Amino acid sequence: MILWPFLVRRLIKCLPTKPAPPKITIDFMTFKKINVINKNIHNIRNNIKMKINLYAGDLPNDLNLGNTVAIDSETMGLNPKRDKLCLVQISKGDNICHLIKINLAKSKPNNLIKLLKNKKIQKIFHYARFDVAVFKYNFKISINNIYCTKIASKLVRTYTDKHGYKDLCKELLNKNISKAEQSSDWGGELTKDQQKYAATDVLYLHKIKKKLDTMLVRENRDKLAKACFDFIEHRTDLDINGWIDQDIFKH
Repeated sequence: MILWPFLVRRLIKCLPTKPAPPKITIDFMTFKKINVINKNIHNIRNNIKMKINLYAGDLPNDLNLGNTVAIDSETMGLNPKRDKLCLVQISKGDNICHLIKINLAKSKPNNLIKLLKNKKIQKIFHYARFDVAVFKYNFKISINNIYCTKIASKLVRTYTDKHGYKDLCKELLNKNISKAEQSSDWGGELTKDQQKYAATDVLYLHKIKKKLDTMLVRENRDKLAKACFDFIEHRTDLDINGWIDQDIFKH
């Protein structure tokens, strides 16, 4: 009986051992090629396949954008009453972006205004408070049926303080976008980079909204979000009339 431990150890030593995995050596040139391939895969994954239509002054008369549109605007600054509205971007979520170069000194964009006033059309913004204030001040209209991805994000993504459009694209859609043209001169002729940047700002809003809607329902905050969206119309009235930096609900 005393020999059993000894015999067991001898038997274990005699058992065939699992062969070690073969060593893989990669020379420097192969390593560079792998890096290039990975970078190309990343670029393909994040490549934005979109069509951009640029209009002077207004949308075409016969353009049908459906019942849900993503909207953004570009201005000469961040003061709706001081800084000129230069560009409006619209997409119905089909990878086609319509850019309207605004020139109120020449004419009003009546087709655009008609779309913004239409209560049956849902308008998706990121940070709707600014864009709606810009439209209300420049076009003297009311805007309803608003959805704001920034507000939705703040209501459900409480685990982070990053609620920018770029952050939402990265986390929710695994898309990396550039904001290099964010602070640029929108009053002159648009460069190709500016057009691409402007179009990208509405390209993913429909998909982001879908992701956020799922989270809002899951966290039982969808009704609260709807109430916040409805209040944007009044919050922008406060902004335009002098209470932009003041919380009138604060004690």
